[in-house]
Amino acid sequence: MHIHTIKRGDTLWDLSRKFDVPLEHIFVANGLSNQSPLVIGQAIIIPTSSGGGTHTVAVGETLWKIGQRYGVSLQELVKVNKIHNPALIYAGQVLSIPLPHKPIIEVNTYTEKFNDYGVNLINEVGDYLTYLSPFSYRIRPDGSLMPLDDTAILHAGIEKRAAPMMVISNYEGSNFSPEIAHIAVADLNIQIVIIGNILTEMKQKGYMTLHVDFEYVPPEDKELFNAFLQRLVNTLHSFGYLVSSALAPKLTAEQAGTLYEAHDYEAQGRIVDFVILMTYEWGWSGGPPRAVAPLNEVVKVLNYALSVIPPGKIVLGMPLYGYDWPLPYVQGGQWAPSISSFEAVKRAAKYGSTIFYDESSQSPYYNYYDEEGKPHVVWFEDARSVQAKYDIVKMFKLRGVSFWVLGVPFPQNWFVLGENFTIKKLV
Repeated sequence: MHIHTIKRGDTLWDLSRKFDVPLEHIFVANGLSNQSPLVIGQAIIIPTSSGGGTHTVAVGETLWKIGQRYGVSLQELVKVNKIHNPALIYAGQVLSIPLPHKPIIEVNTYTEKFNDYGVNLINEVGDYLTYLSPFSYRIRPDGSLMPLDDTAILHAGIEKRAAPMMVISNYEGSNFSPEIAHIAVADLNIQIVIIGNILTEMKQKGYMTLHVDFEYVPPEDKELFNAFLQRLVNTLHSFGYLVSSALAPKLTAEQAGTLYEAHDYEAQGRIVDFVILMTYEWGWSGGPPRAVAPLNEVVKVLNYALSVIPPGKIVLGMPLYGYDWPLPYVQGGQWAPSISSFEAVKRAAKYGSTIFYDESSQSPYYNYYDEEGKPHVVWFEDARSVQAKYDIVKMFKLRGVSFWVLGVPFPQNWFVLGENFTIKKLV
């Protein structure tokens, strides 16, 4: 795979000839068609040959360049071809190309889409999933769970060998409820009811893993929350179920704020089977414009997480969306609507924008004026930004990645994911 940044005058036809790749392969990797306009600065995936065959050396080629083309290291090429001096290869020499090694990771996606639409989404990307997480079973004050019509999507997930992961949350109305969280972690009798209802639902629906997404837990309930998680683990492990939790993106153990204080990285990393870091929403709908998941900020969270949690227990959260902010930004003013990466590029083409790439955050963005002459700025994700995050996953040897949220079109992401990793299947 090669990621090409569109320059003035580029066409997909010219790129297919330059890289000797069928035009249809470029269409599929990027979710494009003959009618798709190109935007200066747009990232385009060029699928290239993988290893597992042979390569005839051309004039001027080096062993390192050949390795880059096929995704294998220079050392692997030297070893497989018994080359004594990597600098001495010649035109016409036939080299054996080993299959590239791809790390094995777990991949989760949350979904809020059900019934036929949700099923279609899972059919599209289910091959890339270890877990499928319908969002969410909301806990009520009496310990009962608000039901989900998740049967159809769970069956679709199983067909794709995506293990169903049950999500419980303290979501109430349109926000996470500190009051619901407090009741769940502080009242032992309510906990017994909650755990009983969880087990019933997991057995009836075929769930294999439990995921706890409690946000805005009162800071004074931190130890109660830890004890609640331990009770869940003790009970569910006896039935063969895994337990995971969602963690807000912290930089230190003492980070202030209701979102962060009750999320004890060290304790949860010890108690549960794995954690999902919610490493997104730096740029958010009601906040000032910036990248949703800037890599420089994500790495800061990872550095802290890795100081108290083994990498094999850490799943990196990634967004499939961006935001379109009206300008000038006014705190408390108009909120930015979310936008898919696919729609972001279409919008850039519509308004004649040039897409730029911020090296610090490793994220693309652009500006435009709408039909009323009002300025906007759009931050989103593309093949380059997700590749940068996957490089971090490989560097730190993390357990995997988790996406929020299914139903936001981003064809490039799934192609890049598959080029980087082998997806672990539990079903």
